[in-house]
Amino acid sequence: MSPIILSSELKNIPTENLVILDARTGKDVKKNYLEKHIKGARFIDLDNDLAEIGENAAFGGRHPLPSVEKFAETLSNLGIAENSHVVVYDDKNASNAAARAWWMLRSFGIENVQVLDGGMQAAEKAGLEFSSGEEIFDIATLIKKDNWSLPVSSLEVVENELKNGSSTVVDVRDAYRYKGESEPIDLVAGHIPGAINIPFSENLDENGNFLKPDVLKEKYKQLLENKSEHLIIHCGSGVTACHTILALDYAGFPMPDLYVGSWSEWSRREGKEIAKDI
Repeated sequence: MSPIILSSELKNIPTENLVILDARTGKDVKKNYLEKHIKGARFIDLDNDLAEIGENAAFGGRHPLPSVEKFAETLSNLGIAENSHVVVYDDKNASNAAARAWWMLRSFGIENVQVLDGGMQAAEKAGLEFSSGEEIFDIATLIKKDNWSLPVSSLEVVENELKNGSSTVVDVRDAYRYKGESEPIDLVAGHIPGAINIPFSENLDENGNFLKPDVLKEKYKQLLENKSEHLIIHCGSGVTACHTILALDYAGFPMPDLYVGSWSEWSRREGKEIAKDI
């Protein structure tokens, strides 16, 4: 199953096992969901469902993963079973929580997961039916899992891999953040020494849709030429990094590691070197 689905395809999916998730983020997001969402969509919250935010971002970053046990309860409460076909969308070209939800669902072991190309905006243009208020659905049987199945890297692993030159570490934040020109979210501007910058926005065309798989494949082959084939992807807090992991999977590459703590952890950890290109 392709990790990307078009609005025109979503229109024709059998609804028997379909679960649509609204993963929008931002101010008043739940209020916005209640006012308008794709018909049948269930709300999933970045901060409460897709992360377990700790007291100190220096250990885990701004959006650490929740335990698999907690995520299992989230899925049960959302009515997601092992045979569900899950489609996730946001309103930021899948660059925010939709891609993070996709990664977590896949890592949890849910196989049939897709992200809506172009997100909510594309759904509106395609004439999908919208609704308001809460959706009514049954909870699902709790799924038992022991751990996340997709590869993740810790700060210590990233540091060691860079030291040994055994991995290519990719920072997907905007170039101005990577260069250290300014930092709108975290405390310090700059990047992890040795990391390369491929902004996640380069996965998209001028309309905010994912580039075709063959285009993405050729693009990344050129960008990563003569570099270690083992990839570790990071961003600010482990959310938009999933956008690039999604793009790489769409293009047929092996699943790279996700450095969940990302810049929000590295930049706060005492004694870690900060690089700038200014």
